[in-house]
Amino acid sequence: MRADLLSDTLTRPTAAMRQAMANAEVGDDVFGEDPTVRALEDKVAALLGHEAGLFAPTGSLANQLGLRLHVGPGQELVADQLAHVLRAELGAAAAFSGITSRSWPSERGLLDPAGPMSLVTTGVGPYQVETSLVVLENTHNFGGGTVQPIEAIREVRAATAPLGVAMHLDGARLWNAHVATGVPLTAYGEQFDTVSVCLSKGLGAPVGSVLVGSAERMAQARIWRKRYGAGMRQVGILAAAGIHALDHHLERLADDHARAARFAAACAEAAPGSVDASTVETNIVVLDVGALGWQAPAFVAALMEQGVRTYAVGPGRVRLVWHLDVDDAGTDAAIDAATTLLRTPIDQ
Repeated sequence: MRADLLSDTLTRPTAAMRQAMANAEVGDDVFGEDPTVRALEDKVAALLGHEAGLFAPTGSLANQLGLRLHVGPGQELVADQLAHVLRAELGAAAAFSGITSRSWPSERGLLDPAGPMSLVTTGVGPYQVETSLVVLENTHNFGGGTVQPIEAIREVRAATAPLGVAMHLDGARLWNAHVATGVPLTAYGEQFDTVSVCLSKGLGAPVGSVLVGSAERMAQARIWRKRYGAGMRQVGILAAAGIHALDHHLERLADDHARAARFAAACAEAAPGSVDASTVETNIVVLDVGALGWQAPAFVAALMEQGVRTYAVGPGRVRLVWHLDVDDAGTDAAIDAATTLLRTPIDQ
């Protein structure tokens, strides 16, 4: 494989991370007795300006716990039409918690405060479902690594707070937004009642996410985590990887962003219209190969023949994601393969 750009979930623990895992002090986390897990939860909560955290094995579970805290059965959340919680968590909010949902249209997942506020419904008594939660995603996965402007987030918060409508952030790649913009993590975190962040994407830990919020909410989330079958025992060996990742792999996300931008610029030059390089803010690039006559699965297969693995996210759209295990040489290989294909005429 010359470059595996399928996802930033592919990263493997470094030697130093494996050593940290081997040395981790552990205890039974179901009883709250794993000191390394507690250290990770406290660390992430502090970074995001919240009281407490809860370690979860997956990002989807961290999100679902966050949703369940705010939205009861038969109540409603609203999110954009490309949101991970709606598109890629297999209907878990409805299946687990009886939550209904509505969505607003978004271009590249970019937040326009008018979108969620056009859907938020309160004060209608027994005649309509009332909105309990607004869910935002930063950075936006299917939008192509889009960073949500902090001003837009603040505007939504200012509008929802007087209505008693909570806000949850799917911050799986919030680290990327922070590094790309310089906006402090606390500035993002303080706008939300709960935030989930992922350790196993760009940061390179083998598994795990953390949900943060008030101490009371995290105590409730711990109960729901157990109900969902995700109580864990001596899991400090995994939490240690997350601590190491936060200490050593956060700032290097800028390298992934630079490589993704270089790839996007090369593709835009080779095939104008395939990507707007100015919109590539972080580590994700989405190519519009359909505009050039390609079907996305065929383009993915052709790249794979040249040792570059990618992912079709639509009939004519292909996603590539940079991460810890893709260096400059891998990026060069991806550029060579993709630009060659983009310049190849397709028979109609």
